[in-house]
Amino acid sequence: MASFAALPLSGPMLDNLRALDYKFMTDIQAASIPLIIDGWDVLAEAKTGSGKTAAFGIGLLHNMDLSRYRVQSLIVCPTRELAVQVTDELRRLARFQHNLKLVTATGGVPQYKQEHSLSHQAHIVVGTPGRLLALLEKGSLSLKEVKSVVLDEADRMLEMGFVDQIKAIMKFAPAKKQTLFFSATFPKQVKEFALSILKNPQEVKVESRHDTSVIKQEFFSIHPSKRGAAVVEILAKYNPESTIVFCNTKDACRAVEQSLNNRGVHALALHGDLDQKVRGEVLVRFANKSSRVLVATDVAARGLDIDELSCVINCDLPKDAETYVHRIGRTGRAGKEGMAFSLVPEEDEFLVHDISRTQNTEFFVNDPEFTYRENHPELTPPMITLSINGGRKQKVSAGDILGALTAGGRVPGTAIGKIDRQDFLTFVAVERAYAEAAFERLENAPIKGMKFLARFHD
Repeated sequence: MASFAALPLSGPMLDNLRALDYKFMTDIQAASIPLIIDGWDVLAEAKTGSGKTAAFGIGLLHNMDLSRYRVQSLIVCPTRELAVQVTDELRRLARFQHNLKLVTATGGVPQYKQEHSLSHQAHIVVGTPGRLLALLEKGSLSLKEVKSVVLDEADRMLEMGFVDQIKAIMKFAPAKKQTLFFSATFPKQVKEFALSILKNPQEVKVESRHDTSVIKQEFFSIHPSKRGAAVVEILAKYNPESTIVFCNTKDACRAVEQSLNNRGVHALALHGDLDQKVRGEVLVRFANKSSRVLVATDVAARGLDIDELSCVINCDLPKDAETYVHRIGRTGRAGKEGMAFSLVPEEDEFLVHDISRTQNTEFFVNDPEFTYRENHPELTPPMITLSINGGRKQKVSAGDILGALTAGGRVPGTAIGKIDRQDFLTFVAVERAYAEAAFERLENAPIKGMKFLARFHD
């Protein structure tokens, strides 16, 4: 495994990488970062969780001229959630560069606020196609001095119909630039599009098959009418800390979520009918362990980066093996063991043969021994999410929240989980046994000399 010290990075950047516990490069990082630093166009294929964001992030930051307050790098993402995650990761990677400015430009946020941020210039802009194009057409965003453009999760952007918008965005950028095309899969039409906008690209491909010793994969013969109950039985038997349940449609997503909740399993759904506010809350609650189960469609879950996901359940098998590989690649990361279970009606058993061929192994569909109990209190999530109507704009910090909760001694610091600050909201996860006491503290204790409204999210 190659060390980051083998790269021509600055001392402060290497120190920061060590502080972030980035000891060795992943395969995609080792293959692509030197090419990015040297200015090549790159066509990179790697599964989710392989370290793609750090790969292009480290390369872009190394090549950045901080003395010039102009947009030098543009990163285009298919969803708002992925854009926010990419921005957060870049901020972590750039902690040693205090004068670096990043702007996120996506829907779900008033455009005038992003226009205001861009009026003061930025070094890097991360955004979604629709909002980026709107800002470019209005003249609020200029790409005249852009040196690098990154298309992240490019295959999904094409699936979601962003081809024309991406082409229009590229016309605003100089002809002479570096273009980085990162994707989990490269179907024929995606590769043709990539080659139409890249110049003499270097191709990088990291093995997409999953080591069956890292991810436990099982396939169960289940009638469609039993799928909700079967998911509960899998959760009860293996007791994973966090699980994504994949469905092929929004209707199936809603039905499975309801079936799980009816059986006493705290589940949240993520699909295309949710507005950005609800979607954001769902992701916060799942990430901070206030809900152990997220039921999602492929498009809605694209770009999610959930740390240490224990399990993936395919309530519906996807129609192609590549999507299956992409789904289960969310577990078993960084050498840790993961679990992937698939429910297979008789008419879909042929799909398992396709998956076997893709992974160069042989999987079988087995009859499970499930008891189908009605209630499973042991699956109650350990945390509850609380929120206050104050965030970054009110200068509320994580330390302020922690101090307010622990003052008085009723809520120990060990009972407090993730604290997620947004512009006008802050979410905090608290152990269930201390939820009532924590709510009272947030409701009554002044924070920054102000009183905020507190809410339960359960």
